[in-house]
Amino acid sequence: MDIEESVKNKIPWDGSLSLNDFTLSASTFSNKWKMFNPSFPPWLWTTCPKHHSEGYLSLENVCLVKSSEEEESNRSLTWKEESLTEEPFDDATLVCPEYDVKHYDFHIIYSPSYRVPVLYFRSYHIDGQPLPFSEIEKDLPGHSAELLLESKWTFITQEEHPYLNRPWYKLHPCGTRDWMKLLLCGDTSLNKNFIEQYLVSWFSVVGQVVGLKTPLGMLDDIVSNNS
Repeated sequence: MDIEESVKNKIPWDGSLSLNDFTLSASTFSNKWKMFNPSFPPWLWTTCPKHHSEGYLSLENVCLVKSSEEEESNRSLTWKEESLTEEPFDDATLVCPEYDVKHYDFHIIYSPSYRVPVLYFRSYHIDGQPLPFSEIEKDLPGHSAELLLESKWTFITQEEHPYLNRPWYKLHPCGTRDWMKLLLCGDTSLNKNFIEQYLVSWFSVVGQVVGLKTPLGMLDDIVSNNS
């Protein structure tokens, strides 16, 4: 049961999202990200060749640069853009110095079985060689690394990408509907704005797991609606 149906039928919303609502929310999320987080590449909508009514958001070729101090400070992440002023560069690429650089791709994909968005990701060296999970684990923020020790293969799992047919890691969506219901219901009546803001609220929680923070400006509408 999605938000619009819940309002119409006066049935308590279960925290899920329809495919159509996912598409609408993805547009709002990508537009806000570009507006409030210009130092990062934009989230781009990718249409699936075999299913033109379906698609997903992608944020690719993000560089993670870790200094020795960061490596010693409880696995803290720093995502940086260090552009080369002498030459223009593709807006979808972060240009980083050639030291301890790892590249990450992130995809936000709709799960028809869970009826919620799911964050998929992969990591690789500059030559395209994929990183083993033991290396990815070192890049996770401290709180994520601790949670991973407690529930390794239910928290982060590896499976075939739904559209690319290659192994990717994903954050398991179990429980997403429950905490999304808590985030978005509150004392506010359900409306179309909640549909649009769903991914923004969702990513404000999920992004922290992999070290990607949601700019506060993206959350202004949600805060004002709940105040």
